[in-house]
Amino acid sequence: MNHAVIEAMSATGETADSLAAQIGVDPKTAAKWANPGSIPQTRHRAKVAALLGREETELWPDVLKRREPSWFRPWVDIEREAIALRSFELAWVPGLLQTEAYARATLAMESLTEEEVGEQAAARVHRQTILHRSRPPLIVAVIDEAVLRRRVGRDGALMREQCEYIAKCAELTHVQVHVVPAATPMYLGMGGPFVMAEMLDGTQLAHQDGQVRAQIIEDTAEIATLGRRWARIVGYALPRALSLDLIRKAAASWT
Repeated sequence: MNHAVIEAMSATGETADSLAAQIGVDPKTAAKWANPGSIPQTRHRAKVAALLGREETELWPDVLKRREPSWFRPWVDIEREAIALRSFELAWVPGLLQTEAYARATLAMESLTEEEVGEQAAARVHRQTILHRSRPPLIVAVIDEAVLRRRVGRDGALMREQCEYIAKCAELTHVQVHVVPAATPMYLGMGGPFVMAEMLDGTQLAHQDGQVRAQIIEDTAEIATLGRRWARIVGYALPRALSLDLIRKAAASWT
């Protein structure tokens, strides 16, 4: 247990229910904040700390140890609390399904030092712990076949390992990976990637990457638009079993 949070709640007379009511989250979400490694979303953290009369770093010291880019941390917090994540990727392997070697290769293209590449790659891989929790979120990832066919690294070894890892993840009961075949004509997914998160209280949030910046979307109308787009994109994808077969064939093709 996070004894700092428990002691602060005891000292202030706050409970999971009272915190939830004041922050506007589900009581089950608030109760998790007393668990080791469970940190409130960035947008809630300062208010929770104020209600408990403590500094954020006193309650959740792991905040100082985080290695992902600061601009991406709000989404990582959302991702960690989500009960379902639905995504589409046109050009990259989704971050939750990347090997460390693939993550390093993608980060190495940025203006980062070797140390920063290592730290951010490790942080990206660490996000995947949510896949192996006792109660993991539902993960439904739709990817374009080009993601599996584009070489990364000097030879095929890196992509073979990466495709095999996607297949391994796709075998988990709570993970579904669907592939849009390369022969598919122009479709809505060509507009770009996005991720939608469903929270315990039914709240829907989304994340979109861009060349310059990423954004978190909270507007219900915009999320509904993404939801309709995602449903249409899935319609072009192969069923789960056929997608897994294609992924395994892609892995075998990399020599």
